[in-house]
Amino acid sequence: MTLRFIGIDPATDGDECPTVWVDEATADLVIQGWRADEVTEAECRESGKIPDTEGVVRIPVRMAQILREACDAAERERAKLQ
Repeated sequence: MTLRFIGIDPATDGDECPTVWVDEATADLVIQGWRADEVTEAECRESGKIPDTEGVVRIPVRMAQILREACDAAERERAKLQ
């Protein structure tokens, strides 16, 4: 697996901040974010279950441009894989 760093929270304090990568082998997005609180997870479960192998994370809106960049990069990687 080769992860390409796309961006980190622009308001980072340098410690454990939301970050986005693209897996160049699969074109998947890999996202590190703040673990959602119990209230948020409960609301998410209203739409369906959250399997043990998945988690709910929060990404600040200030990272929207970074997420767009990651999506574009993932689509370019996917095109290379096809």
